[in-house]
Amino acid sequence: MAGAQTDVFDSNCMTLTRFVLAKQKSVPHASGDLTQLLTSIQTAVKAVSSAVRKAGIAHLHGFAGSTNVQGEEVKKLDILSNELFINMIESSFTSCLLVSEENPTAIEVEMDKRGKYIVCFDPLDGSSNIDCLVSIGSIFAIYKSETPKEKVTEKDALVRGNQIVAAGYALYGSATMMVLALGAGSGVNGFMLDPAIGEFILTDPNIRIPKRGKIYSINEGYSYLWDPPIAEYIRRKKDPKHGKPYGARYVGSMVADVHRTLKYGGIFMYPATKDAPNGKLRLMYEGNPMAYVLHEAGGIASNGDIDILDIQPTSIHQRTPVFLGSKEDVTELLQLIKSFIL
Repeated sequence: MAGAQTDVFDSNCMTLTRFVLAKQKSVPHASGDLTQLLTSIQTAVKAVSSAVRKAGIAHLHGFAGSTNVQGEEVKKLDILSNELFINMIESSFTSCLLVSEENPTAIEVEMDKRGKYIVCFDPLDGSSNIDCLVSIGSIFAIYKSETPKEKVTEKDALVRGNQIVAAGYALYGSATMMVLALGAGSGVNGFMLDPAIGEFILTDPNIRIPKRGKIYSINEGYSYLWDPPIAEYIRRKKDPKHGKPYGARYVGSMVADVHRTLKYGGIFMYPATKDAPNGKLRLMYEGNPMAYVLHEAGGIASNGDIDILDIQPTSIHQRTPVFLGSKEDVTELLQLIKSFIL
């Protein structure tokens, strides 16, 4: 029909799989195992995304009648997401050890399926927000094991975040997006799931966090439990005498809050409190992967004392305070913390 409008499809679209394959080709002697593993994680994310979209209709919302290792009530969608990640990763024949938020101990992959990678993941971050339809997500970090695969134990997962070879997250919001950091100068790239073709398409290449933002993100309901430097930092962000006041934004889902921080700049904070002196967020599958992504995008991530990626884990469910975001914003906070110590 003359004058009819048609959607233009990019026949040369850069899919996530194609992007990872291209990066693999640039690495001498690459085996393709990491590509295969990332493809499996991508499949798990697609399946979780589908489940999230129809959770209410399929009766996947609500509690499953149990608690996880964190003492939190487990929801049906948590269990499904965890099983999807475990099954997809194990069947990739590339991993030897899995660390999940939902399992009290590390999962040792069956010997005939073992590969060289260790994967730490939170299959469904922010799941307490499921029933009110707030954005939730998945987080993962990948390490290369230096131990012969037949001798791998849980202790092999206790490595610093600076040993990560790839990390990222998926956000299930108004659309589903995967944000991936592959290291080796690849930067941080965002891929949106196109439901028409069932593929993640590169939509946000080379994401760089602004050097300074205009937003702070923290749960101010716990302000009575904060240490003095945190309280003072937030006070200054509201006081016109210290520059233009910042806006406050807090979703309560780490993936959503960190993604906004990555895109718009500013600072995300989950500090230690009087009743949680080690913080609440978990180092292995929340702090480390998010810190890795922020670093690769030009930001900073700290526990208030040292870089999160430099923390030596002592247990797979270890907790840590988290301060991450724009370089100037996080540096300002760290300097304030240091001044209180001195």
